[in-house]
Amino acid sequence: MTEAPMDPHSSPEPDWALETLAIRAGHDRTHEQEHAEPIFPTSSFVYGSAAEAARKFSGEEPGNVYSRFTNPTVRTFERRLAAMEGGERCVATSSGMAAILATALALLSAGDEIVASRSLFGSTVSLFDKYLGKLGITTRYVELSDLAAWEAAMTPATRLLFAETPSNPLSEVVDIEALAEIAHRHEAWLAIDNCFLTPALQKPLALGADLVIHSATKYLDGQGRAIGGAVVGRDKELEELFGVVRTCGPCLSPFNAWIFTKGLETLNLRMKAHCENAQALAEWLEAHPAVARVHYSGLASHPQHELAKRQQQGFGAVLGFEVKGFEVKGSAGKGEREAAWSVIDATRLLSITGNLGDVKSTITHPATTTHGRLSDDQRAIAGITDGLIRVAVGLEAIEDIRADLARGLDALV
Repeated sequence: MTEAPMDPHSSPEPDWALETLAIRAGHDRTHEQEHAEPIFPTSSFVYGSAAEAARKFSGEEPGNVYSRFTNPTVRTFERRLAAMEGGERCVATSSGMAAILATALALLSAGDEIVASRSLFGSTVSLFDKYLGKLGITTRYVELSDLAAWEAAMTPATRLLFAETPSNPLSEVVDIEALAEIAHRHEAWLAIDNCFLTPALQKPLALGADLVIHSATKYLDGQGRAIGGAVVGRDKELEELFGVVRTCGPCLSPFNAWIFTKGLETLNLRMKAHCENAQALAEWLEAHPAVARVHYSGLASHPQHELAKRQQQGFGAVLGFEVKGFEVKGSAGKGEREAAWSVIDATRLLSITGNLGDVKSTITHPATTTHGRLSDDQRAIAGITDGLIRVAVGLEAIEDIRADLARGLDALV
């Protein structure tokens, strides 16, 4: 399906900065000449004749056919995000998980193999192992930052390398340029989940990745209002992925696309403020006597701190920290989980929820929520301990965030 031509006013200039692209790219003004992007909440579109309908359904003439795969509001979001990521094209989906599924269905067949980081979101692991496994697609997992392990895992059947960087929730980082070199030398694609940093802080395509995956639910929205996903890359791969969305139907609603488009307008400002708060909180946590370890790539103590400085324009807003356990009556050891839960339960400001990317700070216990579907062995290998807490640092005053966490942490010492 050929896309409709762009309004000259929506075509990004080659020298536009990211902040400008986030506000101006992708909007085709209608005959009403509206200033803000409109919403098109329609399922279908009307034609002037049967011949026009035939031309548009066949793709001979660009235009809208059916909102499952052609909608002006969704198209605006896709064009804007593609411009911001530096990709040729974007395909939007109903969720971040739908984006990953559509990518796999578009690129892979029975007998193909994925090499992926062990440090993946729990639902991504379930998708790869349980559902893609049913289709005859095998996944092998390696340590995210260990390039030698990625190389060793490659076989002639490997078609896709998949990584989140930074990882959730330990902020591990991989050298994207080096990983892209490994993938391309073995004639495989590299897909990077960029939802933690967004194009405001990291450009995987510029570093050699073939595809960028987003859960738009997170920072692209920024206010926890809607569910959606996106894939950005070259037109060749994205055309097949578009076919998956068109045929299988994991499409983004126009209303959610409009929310994400408006979210992009403030993305740069929000991400800078998120990073500032997260850095201050990580440094405070690292000095707290109840905290055993802080996982945040903005800290000099982080093993990939220098790499993160080199390939990122900021360190993001998600951090993990491990609390020291305490003696539990009737138990032989220290209760790390009980300690973590006591800190979480003592909060009054932070929202106890598994979501992230919101202006509101959120807190969760990964071992029993976001990574709860993994086996004990899988969690151990991924470094998800019972004492680990994840905080997605929002935009509240940093002194209020610290005070909220101090309430529980101070009680442990």
